[in-house]
Amino acid sequence: MILDTTNTFATAEDISAAAGTALIGDVIDLSATPGDIGAGQKMHLVIEVTTTFTSGGSAIVQFVLASDAQAVITVDGSETRHALSDAFAFGDLVAGTRIIIPLPSGYPNYERYLGVLAITSGATTTAGSINAHLALDTQNWKAYPDAVN
Repeated sequence: MILDTTNTFATAEDISAAAGTALIGDVIDLSATPGDIGAGQKMHLVIEVTTTFTSGGSAIVQFVLASDAQAVITVDGSETRHALSDAFAFGDLVAGTRIIIPLPSGYPNYERYLGVLAITSGATTTAGSINAHLALDTQNWKAYPDAVN
């Protein structure tokens, strides 16, 4: 996978938080007239867990790719949501986990600023950090040990 720093939202960003919705890391300025950010190719939001999530309760975490007219993307529902991950129990978000979310193709009405939101529900997360970026080519390949027969 080829990484582009201009398409990166977060690098080892701590997202432990109380229940609610929060903007994570940086935003990407798509300019005053956003278009097809993949230039006709399929784009993906890639989220990699760098520090295992913990919770004092039973936290559930979901990730959203959203855009807004302002750089500090709102989290009150007025932002435009483009892609939503599954809801993950905090115990499923261990270091090394990779979440790949395909983005809508074409021109899905992106507003000027694009960012990642984390929705935490059920309980507070007490630890957990992620990397988040956009990518054209994604890999979710994993090596396994040889089978012993």
